[in-house]
Amino acid sequence: MNETTETKKQGSGWLNVAVDYGPLLVFLGVYRWNAPAEPSAASELLAIIYGTGAFMVAAVAALLFSKFRLGKISPMLWLSTALIVGFGALTIFFGDPVFVQLKPTIIYAFFGVALLVGFFKGKALLKILLEAAFEGLSEEGWLKLSRNWGVFFLLLAGLNEGLRAYLDFEGWLWAKLWVFLPLTFLFTFTQLPMLLKHGLDVGQDEEDKGDKKESAKGE
Repeated sequence: MNETTETKKQGSGWLNVAVDYGPLLVFLGVYRWNAPAEPSAASELLAIIYGTGAFMVAAVAALLFSKFRLGKISPMLWLSTALIVGFGALTIFFGDPVFVQLKPTIIYAFFGVALLVGFFKGKALLKILLEAAFEGLSEEGWLKLSRNWGVFFLLLAGLNEGLRAYLDFEGWLWAKLWVFLPLTFLFTFTQLPMLLKHGLDVGQDEEDKGDKKESAKGE
């Protein structure tokens, strides 16, 4: 039973990563497929528009996949999809990639400010966003995690603006994959000691119960 539950959790974890970053990979793939071999402003813009359209479709598909395959849609995924569709439509309509590039800044800033405001009010809003994903974590642990992610999100918002200002569109797009994704995973791992200190359940209790049952049978 425990092994089955653990396997399901691991599978869902990878599916969540696919839902979060799959649309970005589609965006990058379609953009690269249509990118001109020779520099051309018109051809470059067309590739961006094609990539943005594919990004919007993939984002909606990821949202539906999350609903029907994982059985839920997180508040963050709702907002992210809405911004992708909204700012993607503006990019296509005005022919300006700045709109789709602003989406990460807005979503990072929004959640960063929301989490920090919640922290200073004594409310762990991240617990709502993650839907109590970390079993056993104390309220103090949730508050600290909300604070840390709030600061991290604001740093990502600033980083996105910096990269948007200094890189061309393709460079910025690659940075989303090779800078933001590794940073997010690295930051997540740095939180593990704090989470364990504040009661994160990693299945040890179940293992201990199983050992005790085996000992009782042996006696």
